[in-house]
Order: sequence, then C-alpha cells, then structure tokens
Amino acid sequence: MRYIGIVSAVFCVLAITGLCATARANDAVDIVAQGCKADIEAHCKGVTPGEGRVLSCLYAYGDKISTQCEYALYDAAAQLQRSVDGLAYAVSECRDDLKAYCSNIKPGEGRIAQCLEKNKDKVSARCKLAQKEIGLK
Repeated sequence: MRYIGIVSAVFCVLAITGLCATARANDAVDIVAQGCKADIEAHCKGVTPGEGRVLSCLYAYGDKISTQCEYALYDAAAQLQRSVDGLAYAVSECRDDLKAYCSNIKPGEGRIAQCLEKNKDKVSARCKLAQKEIGLK
C-alpha cells in the first residue's frame, strides 16, 4: 500500500509546481479510477472526490484492496514519478530563464509554464529543448 502514499505525494508536487502536463496527471487519475473502481465502490463510495480524499480512503482500507487496485496504484505512481522527474529536469534546464523572466510569478495553475511561453523568444535553447522533451510545448 505504499503506492497510495507515493501517488498522493506526487500529486502534491505536481499541483505545487503548476508545470505539470495536466494530461499526465489526469491519466494517472484515470488509471486509479478504472483499476480501483470496485474497491472505491466497496470502501469509499460516500467519499467526495478531490484533494486526495479517495486516495486517503483507499489507504485506510489498504489491507482490503484488490490486487488489481494495487497494480493500478503502482502504475499511476510510476507514471507520476516520470512526470516529476521530467519537471525536475525542465526546472534545472530552465533555472536561469525562470529567474530572469518568471521570478515574480506565483507557482500553480500553469502560470510558470505560461510565463515561459510568453517569453519564448527570450528563453534559452536548452530550456526550450527541455520543455519540448517533457511535452510542455
């Protein structure tokens, strides 16, 4: 059940950075929703989705969830970890550009990615390449 914690932590990191390709996060949500559908129905039916509440519920029933759900959580965690690794790479490659053009931008809701896009003519080639490689452009 350690994957529930990993999935929750990675969702947190993605939400804080605001750089995440939303499709990737949504894909991970879909993986868990499909793979854990029966478990969610059985144990977490009354839980209001959002802010990690369903994951917390699954964690509470960790000793009772199905193998299928465990695999779905593992897949989602692996996918989200790849996203975080990609974002770390992009932030590293764009560090100077972020300081120069986006230091006054509040992280979250894609604002930093929008700032880089707004300044695309000034952003370094290595930052542009990193964004392209992780699918931000």
